[in-house]
Amino acid sequence: MKQIRALIVDDEDLARQILREYLSEERDVEVVGECTNGFDAVKAVTELKPDLLFLDVQMPKLDGFEVLDLVGTEIAVVFVTAYDQYAMKAFDAAAVDYLLKPFELERFRTALQRSRRRLEEKTPSPAVDDLRRAASGPGQHLQRIVIRDNARVHIIPVDQLDYVEAEDDYIGLHTGGKKYLKQQTISSLEASLDPARFIRVHRSFIINLDKLGKIEPYTKDTKLAVLTDGSQVPVSRAGYMRLRELVDSK
Repeated sequence: MKQIRALIVDDEDLARQILREYLSEERDVEVVGECTNGFDAVKAVTELKPDLLFLDVQMPKLDGFEVLDLVGTEIAVVFVTAYDQYAMKAFDAAAVDYLLKPFELERFRTALQRSRRRLEEKTPSPAVDDLRRAASGPGQHLQRIVIRDNARVHIIPVDQLDYVEAEDDYIGLHTGGKKYLKQQTISSLEASLDPARFIRVHRSFIINLDKLGKIEPYTKDTKLAVLTDGSQVPVSRAGYMRLRELVDSK
């Protein structure tokens, strides 16, 4: 019987205690560690390399989605959460295992059995961005972006974003004169941002409307967006039309 290495991540003592107690009865599961916050969880995943995460969604510092965003989707995950109707619908739609607090032993065993099958089939977890958007509910948008840079984790409030640039399989996040790379498509980030504040002015660029200084002519079909920090971003014809519509609607 292959041993499953499990990591418990929850800021509530009682929840960790119950999970530890239930897991102690499973002969094929070894609890390799416990964490009370998202930062410690990211570090523990790197060092302990668990197969399975029991991951609280609502945590201080980093929430469960941000943790999964930083550690990747190769690891199996069981989300542990208090009731939230949008989160439940998102998890059900994505066939992601979850435990609704307070949970009973029978429900725990069902989630664990599903996780065993997921590990046997080596099924990756669904895209974190899709899960987060679905779980947020209507009218809610991304408030911050987390980036892992080797052992460091950077948290960028979206308010501080100047612009975003597509770079192959990565995006370059420009803020305060600095640039951070994150493995993500520009389209998936665009879908998570508030469309009233962030606009795709070019297939490879998104700008923060609050950072826009002026628009200057460039070529016959393109213009330049000059941001308040002096950065220049190309604006396509279609992007200029979207920009004009958004500005005119305000």
